[in-house]
Amino acid sequence: MKDILTIIMAGGRGERLMPLTRDRCKPAVPFGGIYRLIDIPLSNCVNSQLYKILVFTQYKSQSLVDHLEDGWNIFSGALGHYLRVVAPQQRLGEDWYRGTADSVRQNLYLIERESPRHVLILSGDHVYKMDYTLFRRFHEEKEADVTVSLLEVDRATASAFGIAEVDAEYRIRGFEEKPKDPKPMPEDASRSLASMGIYIFKRDVLLSVLKESDDEDFGRDVIPRLVREAKVYAYPYRRYNLIKDEVPVYDPEAGYHFKTQYPTRDSSYWRDVGSLDAYWNANMDLTGIAPFFNLYGRRWPLRGLQRQVPPAKFVASGGDPASLRAGTARDSVVPPGCLISGGIVRHSVLSYNVIVNCHAEVDESVIMDHVEIGHHCRIKKAIIDKDNVIPPHTEIGVTPQEDRTRFVVTPRGITVVPRGAFPRP
Repeated sequence: MKDILTIIMAGGRGERLMPLTRDRCKPAVPFGGIYRLIDIPLSNCVNSQLYKILVFTQYKSQSLVDHLEDGWNIFSGALGHYLRVVAPQQRLGEDWYRGTADSVRQNLYLIERESPRHVLILSGDHVYKMDYTLFRRFHEEKEADVTVSLLEVDRATASAFGIAEVDAEYRIRGFEEKPKDPKPMPEDASRSLASMGIYIFKRDVLLSVLKESDDEDFGRDVIPRLVREAKVYAYPYRRYNLIKDEVPVYDPEAGYHFKTQYPTRDSSYWRDVGSLDAYWNANMDLTGIAPFFNLYGRRWPLRGLQRQVPPAKFVASGGDPASLRAGTARDSVVPPGCLISGGIVRHSVLSYNVIVNCHAEVDESVIMDHVEIGHHCRIKKAIIDKDNVIPPHTEIGVTPQEDRTRFVVTPRGITVVPRGAFPRP
């Protein structure tokens, strides 16, 4: 789709993800063992044949920039393809970005220079699979000025989102950010349509609204304004986002085999990992025999930086040959570089170069790069950031009330260990 310019918003502080965002921006937070959150919208772009991408950064962006330069150097300038990291430049004054719309306003010259027909605007920190080709087709069929991708959510929890009020044709007639009384869907009073932070604009409409206003945020300011002034449509994500993929399907008798599915199970999956609990949930959705979010599709692959490290290894250990304990992992994601030496990992997501030593147990946890779990440790419902060496016999997540004296513990009871809390002796 040569006439679409894609903008990915990647400047978020991610304050509710602290301490994971203490040293990195939200889109740079690791996910799924070997990825960063920004790899998900970028993979959707490449799978949708979108090859003109701008990434707008702001907050603690260096690790994100490093990741993009090392892992996404796949675009051909000779074919007019690019992925460009756009740093804040204060082109319109002395203020840094004051919101999503303001960040685009301060870089309108990039849109005018490219002169695309449409501008696709994405968040850099959501977990989902989306065929933007279908999104664009819907937008053009409706002859819309703007189309917003929306997700059906329970009305009881809808006040956490931007909510659209639509008519029978799914034209948006009202839009309110985080309303106390969310408007219901036309055909289901128990559900509401929540914004996913995904927009496609006609170029001229986007340029006009940003030049003629000082609106700072798309959800809070721009979309409500355009609902009154232009043709704004709702794209029902779960109804139209039908991805065809070849994915591993588990059969109790035959084991795994690849099968083409249309739509795939995760065609309707979407998570905003804006909080620690949501982040932990999204990682847990990758585990199990039939995961809610599948990393193993052949036609809709998830891409990112693949490091040059050895294969994962599982060994028995324990000293006395009579007491050897096999290293095992069940219903877990175990990337290359990991060494499971006599420990056991259950329902967890590890990252590169994690060591789990003898008699250690890791359950329902997210363990990031270069973490060593000592002998006889018990780790349960935890998120452990990179560069930690957990001493032998340490318990994390087993007694949340004790963990609160040292670490962040989420409302769901997930213990979060920050980077370097247990430095190497």
